[in-house]
Amino acid sequence: FYSQQTAYVWSSVCLGALSMLAKETGVTVLALNLLYDLCRSWHSIKRSIFEAKWNDDSRYFSKRAAALLVSFSILLVVRLALLHGTLPNFSAQDNPAAFHPCFHVRLLTFCYLAALNCWLLLCPAILSHDWQMGSVPLVTSFTDTRNLATCIFFGGCLVLTYKAFTDFEQQRHPPLVLGWMFLVLPFLPASNLFVTVGFVVAERVLYTPSVGWIILVVYGMQVSWTAVPRRKSWITTGVVLLFVLGCFRTVLRNNDWTSRETLIKAGLRSLPYNAKMHYNFANFLKDTSQPNLAVHHYQLALWLWPGYASAHNNLGTLTIDDQAEYHFLAAINAQPGHVNAHYNLGRLYRRTNRTEQCIEMLRRCVSLDPAYAPAFRVLARIATGPATGELLRHVIHLQPRNPDALAEYAYWLYKNGKWLPSLRYYFKAMEIFPSHKPSLIGTLRILRSRGQWSRVHQLIIRWHLMLRAKRGGFIYRGDLYIRAWELQSESRQRTHQHQRNLCISENGCSRPRVASVSVQLEQDSNKSEQLQRAPRCNVRACRQPRKGKTRVTAPTLLVQNFLETL
Repeated sequence: FYSQQTAYVWSSVCLGALSMLAKETGVTVLALNLLYDLCRSWHSIKRSIFEAKWNDDSRYFSKRAAALLVSFSILLVVRLALLHGTLPNFSAQDNPAAFHPCFHVRLLTFCYLAALNCWLLLCPAILSHDWQMGSVPLVTSFTDTRNLATCIFFGGCLVLTYKAFTDFEQQRHPPLVLGWMFLVLPFLPASNLFVTVGFVVAERVLYTPSVGWIILVVYGMQVSWTAVPRRKSWITTGVVLLFVLGCFRTVLRNNDWTSRETLIKAGLRSLPYNAKMHYNFANFLKDTSQPNLAVHHYQLALWLWPGYASAHNNLGTLTIDDQAEYHFLAAINAQPGHVNAHYNLGRLYRRTNRTEQCIEMLRRCVSLDPAYAPAFRVLARIATGPATGELLRHVIHLQPRNPDALAEYAYWLYKNGKWLPSLRYYFKAMEIFPSHKPSLIGTLRILRSRGQWSRVHQLIIRWHLMLRAKRGGFIYRGDLYIRAWELQSESRQRTHQHQRNLCISENGCSRPRVASVSVQLEQDSNKSEQLQRAPRCNVRACRQPRKGKTRVTAPTLLVQNFLETL
């Protein structure tokens, strides 16, 4: 990097650009390189300033510095261009201190957060994947005891900064300067000093500062080892103990990340006053069919953060109509642009037969998010006539890979007498999701009405095979019908006997009739060959049905019973 060739400089620039794509703070490595290069070249630069004459070292430094500054500026412009020229917008939930109206509260809290981040590097006892919503209470007064930790932290920073800058001249402690740069410079963008960030504490921004902390700790042990030779055993014991404790803490933290439940519970143990943690745990309980406990944690989240719109919305989905309406309206009042709250309130109004209010809420919903397909689907169910088809076509345009939307539009086409386009949409839905039940039932309904019995038989068998393979070969009730059909294929005589027994004739027949198909389906397949041939019916109308007579065959009844089972 410090040679006459610039290949290493441009390599550093490329790596810094890649790190910026991963995390914005990665671009600070270029500032770190520039500042450390200034430290190493300080004597040459100072000599050039006093002598008013360029030397080789200062000339090479100027080239490296120019390359780093230009690259740093270009990368910042590119990053702002990706944000469309504006800084990200955050809410009070993300960073409560940044939105507090009092300046001294913001200043004291931000200073304490810097000390807290340093403590997490030194002793990561309290870790969490989310530090939003009251995880760190605001420092509202100068008498708060946490200000003592802030003073100790900034006092140490001032001493470290003084030692680092004085070493520019003497160049006796390069590890001290490098560790200080790694510790301070990458953390500055996350310190809320220049721009407001969307988090209170984020462990991900401490990766690069942890390198600086390691350099300082190791360098301090090295200095102590040389300065106090009689205490080498103590230093060795401390290093070993620190290493063991770090490994033990890493194992415990890895166990916290084994599943969603363990991660959320670990966050609740570390930050019991974090409303977001209770909200996430309530979502987990809701997904695992524990509604009562989910309601409790939603209420705790609202107690900790009364204006939590998402908690109001999710709690409304678990309560009865009156309470649900209150929570949906509270979510809309807290966050007027909450799309899901408008949608859920519209569904509640539809369920309670308040159609006009339902349509109004759904229209607000689609005005907030024109691509919100569920709202259009509910509007399609309310609308009548051609408007339903237009809304369903719009839903398919928004979600062309949604089998439910395709099946719903196909059913509307079938009801309006367009069975061929309906069949195409059903097939398209089953191409996306082969075991989609509404599409299969709709296809069977159309094929049955068109007399396509072989295709009906094929689809039923394929659907059952897919479900049985997916669920471990569990025998379904519909498999009885498939087994009966196979028995009829194996024995034509028995098939003919079933058809004759189920023949509905206008004339009387002396043969006994079978009451239902299920009685014959209970017979075992091994006994089918032992059945004796029944006497031939002498009624001519039974053998040759006349025109206009209703004849129901066994396969027809099997398909009807199968569809009723689904």
